[in-house]
Amino acid sequence: MTTEPDDGVDLIIRQWARERPDLETTAMSVFGRIFRLSKLAGDRMEQAYAPYGIGRPEFDVLATLRRSGDPYQLSPGELAASMMLSTGGTTARLDRLERAGLIERLPSPNDRRSVLVRLTARGFDIIDQAVGAGLAQQQSMLAHLSPEKQRQLDALLREAFNQ
Repeated sequence: MTTEPDDGVDLIIRQWARERPDLETTAMSVFGRIFRLSKLAGDRMEQAYAPYGIGRPEFDVLATLRRSGDPYQLSPGELAASMMLSTGGTTARLDRLERAGLIERLPSPNDRRSVLVRLTARGFDIIDQAVGAGLAQQQSMLAHLSPEKQRQLDALLREAFNQ
């Protein structure tokens, strides 16, 4: 069994052990690393998406539309629900994406008072390139783990999430 070098979380855990030896800090250690990894991954995703002129918020909208399947359109409410956002937060994103020519708003054929949001051809191309770039970045962050360890990590995180 190899010993991994200490990281910033180890320092925090040692400090708590010194100051409060009565605490069991495994959960703090796990979540400290999850939070730090999330920040690192978020920063790398921003870097991966930047060449396409989008950030993570715009990526979320475009990806949601893209994975919805042909005709790559949803109502603003469906988009908001899928992204766990308020409709106000969704509207601001849609306005930016529409100005950039990546989505279009169309009248709903079923209700004159509502609209549908659809990927434009340019939006489709951008999201297909950006999702590939983001996935490559994620894969590089896990490349030091064997495929078996990656599957184990995935299963453990799923199990923790489904509590």
